Amino acid sequence: MVINSNGKYIITGGKRLSGKVRPSGAKNVALKALVAACLTSEPVIIHNVPLISDFSIMSEIIKELGGTITLRDHTATIQVKEFTHDKITLDQAAHIRTSAMFLAPLLARFHHAVIPNPGGCRLGARPIDRTVEGLVQMGASIDYQSEDGYFHAETIDEIGLHGTEYTFTKNTHTGTETLLIAASLAKGKTILHNAALEPEIDELIDLLNKMGGNVKRTKAREITVVGVKALHGTEFTIGADRNEVVTFAIAAISSKGDVFVEGVKEQGLKEFIEILEQAGGGIEMKSDGIRFFYKQPLKAIDVTTSPYPGFMTDWQAPWAVLMTQAEGSSVIHETVFEDRFSYVAQLRKMGAKIDLFNPDVKDKKVFYNFNLDDDQPEFFHAARVHGPTDLHDAVVSVSDLRAGASLVVAALIAKGESVVHGVHTIQRGYEDFEKRLEQLGAQIRMEHDE
Repeated sequence: MVINSNGKYIITGGKRLSGKVRPSGAKNVALKALVAACLTSEPVIIHNVPLISDFSIMSEIIKELGGTITLRDHTATIQVKEFTHDKITLDQAAHIRTSAMFLAPLLARFHHAVIPNPGGCRLGARPIDRTVEGLVQMGASIDYQSEDGYFHAETIDEIGLHGTEYTFTKNTHTGTETLLIAASLAKGKTILHNAALEPEIDELIDLLNKMGGNVKRTKAREITVVGVKALHGTEFTIGADRNEVVTFAIAAISSKGDVFVEGVKEQGLKEFIEILEQAGGGIEMKSDGIRFFYKQPLKAIDVTTSPYPGFMTDWQAPWAVLMTQAEGSSVIHETVFEDRFSYVAQLRKMGAKIDLFNPDVKDKKVFYNFNLDDDQPEFFHAARVHGPTDLHDAVVSVSDLRAGASLVVAALIAKGESVVHGVHTIQRGYEDFEKRLEQLGAQIRMEHDE
């Protein structure tokens, strides 16, 4: 298992990236697959798992709850014959947001759970109120006790969770998945309206059905789950991580290089590819992957993030780096999280010309996906990037996972030697990031902090 490393990257920029790279299995599927595997007492075998620190933390939580996990290469075997504990420690939960998802299997099989307020990347408040509301509607009693920082949950009666019809007021990827997992063993039918559309959710649905579940996406944003008495073990292979594909694509084009990303298709990336083509990026679709290459000077293109099938919020930080190399000014409007531009200050250290501002929005409650009650005056929801700009060396710090990878890309195209602190945050979602970049021609090494 991977353990977080307190270290930094030393990067000498100016190298054109070229060659082949294969993305890891999707982080946003692997973590949810671990939770789903807890729904059965039989072994669940997951292939193509990414060896990242988030996967390690989720695995340790399962062990604390009474399960076992064996890992051979990139295949994990999970078995929870029975839960022996119902409580996740504050220390474990503080590192990862998906820890809150264990509410679902614990309530479904153990009928009670004690879960801390989850951690992970700080992108704003990121409340789990929509998830809690849905579970309560399914027959759970959930009380958050501020004095200890835990959600204390239990099913109200011996029947346990039951089916319901629930509408998400705002789009939520994790909330949709948590209720899907809970509903799989609930008594009766559950219908989720305004459910998230991400391809990773359809992968989770596929896994649940392979385990004997009865889950169907009946409409674009409607999912129906008919609860079953028990689920069984299965084998499942995770698809490629879309966020890694985007990271390598932008690294290739912004460095004026040529990189072939193996084993991926356009599905789930269409929105990014369309925007990239508008900006002048080189793209060649092949039967066994996608080639991303520099072919002409880039032009500035505006993007607005939104839930799938829109431009993903996880793509906006790498897009900002790409736009520093484009001709003209581009606007990036973030609508999913209220505080996701903390990396801008770090890019400015490298010479980037970026202004933060709040656009004029008529109906904020409808337009923004986050809770306006959590918004704060110091948060900005848009960035104007001016280019092209010659980035230079600097010492920068990582604020969140995708921003961290983006700072690495910026350092790869900057002149001179840069230092990127906070490698442990990048390791949450990228396996052997520096080694794979080095194979593409990057001059990058990791040093451990003393």
